[in-house]
Amino acid sequence: MPPSRPVATTLLAGLPTAPGGLTATVPRQLVHRASVAETFLTGAVATGADSFDVFAEWPRTHQLLVSPDRSAYQPMLVAETVRQAGTLLAHTAYDVPLGHHFVLRELDITTRPHLLTVGSSPAEPLLRVTVTDVTRRGGRPAGFRYEADVLLGSTSVATARVAATWTGEAVYRRLRGGRSASTVPVLPLPPGLPPATVGRASAADVVLAPAAAPGRWQLRVDTGHAVFFDHPLDHVPGMLLLEAACQVLAADPASRGRTPVSYSCVFHRYAELDLPTWMVRTGTAGPGGNGVRVTARQKDATVFECGVGTGER
Repeated sequence: MPPSRPVATTLLAGLPTAPGGLTATVPRQLVHRASVAETFLTGAVATGADSFDVFAEWPRTHQLLVSPDRSAYQPMLVAETVRQAGTLLAHTAYDVPLGHHFVLRELDITTRPHLLTVGSSPAEPLLRVTVTDVTRRGGRPAGFRYEADVLLGSTSVATARVAATWTGEAVYRRLRGGRSASTVPVLPLPPGLPPATVGRASAADVVLAPAAAPGRWQLRVDTGHAVFFDHPLDHVPGMLLLEAACQVLAADPASRGRTPVSYSCVFHRYAELDLPTWMVRTGTAGPGGNGVRVTARQKDATVFECGVGTGER
């Protein structure tokens, strides 16, 4: 059953609404997507000073975010939905202008996979979001932390904690030293691992290439990928790094047969398109040590760290 629609204390500006419920996806620009098909949110209402109900719809099929047999929603879909929720609320509730650049700093998600089953119609999750800390610069919001409880019906299927910041175009360009999607060269795409070894059905969705050392892989960055590069970027997107960490889990001999349940990630800096990114298995993660800890490195710098757990916390 779709989640009930609570009475809003404030209808967030510019979001679609209709009597009886929200019936369309939000404008794709509000979640930083170019494709409507990759826009999973349908609306949001404020239920308190810093609390919100965010509505979504999940597709029954998707090349990455639904299992190949179309029976289960993948934890990555939860991560992307939670990311979109933060972007939407920043623009509609915290007055962040369109065109500002968002930086995902931390992402901590726990899912209950046995509850993420695909039914006979698209699922309509409700995200109960609480913003816990807003940082300000010059009197304006410059970032926040938020928590989300993801419900299907009245059942919690996932929880999340996220930290993100944002900056305007001029400041962003100075930070990036003039780098842009049109000027940054992209490395040649190395041959990938066999899809079955990383839990994927298609070679186009393999994001790891073999490296000389065990427990180490090169990130495959295909800027033509319709999901990871839904629009041109001047850096490696965070969701691609998260997918790479999941594929490290699948490729790790000690973890084969296990599937992701939780993520605990820190994004330290931008991963550049014109530098090789090395995904390194650095240890175990999660209850019982059945998951993996993964570090992404460029030159001598760590750009990303993630623990991928395979057991519920």
